[in-house]
Amino acid sequence: MIIDGEDKYVMTVIMAAGKGTRMKSEKSKLVHKIYDKELVKRVTELAKQVGSDEVVAVVGHLREQVEAVLGDTVKYAYQDELLGTGHAVMQAKKYLQGKKGKVVILYGDVPIIRKETLENLITKSYKNKEYATLLTAIYENPTGYGRIIRDEGGNIKAIVEEKDANMYEKEIKEINSGIYCFDIEELLSSLEYIKPNNAQGEYYLTDVIKIMNDKGLKTGAVIVEDNTEILGVNDRAQLELLTRVLRMRINAEHMRNGVTVEDANSIYIHDNVIIGVDTVIHPNTTIKSGTIIGSNCEIGPNAYIREGCIIGDNVKVGNCVELKNVKVGNRTKIPHFIYLGDTEIGEDCNVGCGAITCNYDGKNKNKTVIGDRAFIGSNVNLVAPVTLGDDVLIAAGSTITKDVPSNNLGIAREKQENRPYNKK
Repeated sequence: MIIDGEDKYVMTVIMAAGKGTRMKSEKSKLVHKIYDKELVKRVTELAKQVGSDEVVAVVGHLREQVEAVLGDTVKYAYQDELLGTGHAVMQAKKYLQGKKGKVVILYGDVPIIRKETLENLITKSYKNKEYATLLTAIYENPTGYGRIIRDEGGNIKAIVEEKDANMYEKEIKEINSGIYCFDIEELLSSLEYIKPNNAQGEYYLTDVIKIMNDKGLKTGAVIVEDNTEILGVNDRAQLELLTRVLRMRINAEHMRNGVTVEDANSIYIHDNVIIGVDTVIHPNTTIKSGTIIGSNCEIGPNAYIREGCIIGDNVKVGNCVELKNVKVGNRTKIPHFIYLGDTEIGEDCNVGCGAITCNYDGKNKNKTVIGDRAFIGSNVNLVAPVTLGDDVLIAAGSTITKDVPSNNLGIAREKQENRPYNKK
């Protein structure tokens, strides 16, 4: 991680060994998804985004599922007995030993921390020469959280867990998020002294703070501005809550950037979507990760923009339209009840109601290419692979299986026959 022009070493250890029984699932809690991305994968990607040199996942229960998601993007430590957060970090000792720098402690079920928040935590720890820097929050109702104990000068003395707190300590509103940035060498030294002398009989990582203070080492904190960042997932209700929080956060960011989001409660814009200014997103629209949409477009309502889509400027994607892996040229209209998949369509085209690309033959996905200024009539089937040139007209109701050259009319339908009909 670059701080004041210098490359500083940062390791991240992700706690990913818990059972998550409240999810009522045969799957690990950590492989449940928000916006098509596993919780633990979101945390791993965050660690890499802030510039971690190494990422270690401490896995345990249903570890094979977590490993299947993360693959070789991280290193693994194994916690077979769940004896607390301190015990979990102890399992990563072999990766920490001999390293100088900082180690960040994250959790696989706390997936929506902002990159900027984590960067602030690490930067403060380095700049202020703190041996432990905590991410804390102010809660009006702090029940259930460890309390931050400060001295008269405001320095952090210790963290007291809820079950071990006395009546005065329970009145403290500043809580521990469980996210830390430690000096690696001092963390390893302090881990040797923590004992399971508490109500839970566990090795608390929080005890490291008191140990460091007793040694006269400087510690500090960053108070998170938005408490929703440190929310965790323990059950499906919390999973839905975090999905809702992320939806509102993403939608608000697009609105600040000049996009009209007509109904933030029904519009689902996934991560890593780019939308140009003055584009309008109508209700009940889903836009998936990696999509790029230009300026002055109109999307929806009831549109489903899937992965791999690049949409030009002044494009209309209307009611009940599904696009997947589609590149759309400027000023093209795709108004209603249309499916385009694995398609490249040029500028100034119009696609009629009910038109579809038949891109899957049961074995392979095939591509459709449509030139500029094409007019595709209603209820047209374009059977891929097929190429339509510029300025083509495809007659309504046609099933097109062969290429149509530029400036041609494509028509492929049975000749109409009228025959006598007797209702009786």
